[in-house]
Amino acid sequence: MAVRCSKATRRRSSSVKMAAPLATCTKEEQRSVTRFLRSEGVKPIEIHRRMIVQYGDEYLSLQQLYEWTRKFMNDISSVTGFPRPDQAHRVVTPEAIAAVEAIVKEIRHVTVNEIAGHLDMSHGSTHHIVRDKK
Repeated sequence: MAVRCSKATRRRSSSVKMAAPLATCTKEEQRSVTRFLRSEGVKPIEIHRRMIVQYGDEYLSLQQLYEWTRKFMNDISSVTGFPRPDQAHRVVTPEAIAAVEAIVKEIRHVTVNEIAGHLDMSHGSTHHIVRDKK
């Protein structure tokens, strides 16, 4: 049996705040909450105001919030990000890490560009592997 609340009770309960802000959260969690609140008809500016209280500076910017609400209104239901066309694909796999380590062990004074060229990897991915292995 469903319990119905009066409009006054619903208004009071919607303004209840959590006792403490959420310390950690993922972007996917934030987008899911945004999608849920938007489906209930909450305006983006109100979503942003409420979420800043809970997530602080870690929450999406207002511009990002508007972008995601537009996506949700256009029947995009996934809350995971999509790769940008100009964004390079990082190839930091265990095999790539092992290959970089093997080259560095064999030739101690090799440059990042030489490793990248030899393994057909980007300079950035190669640098990432070399930097994290020190």
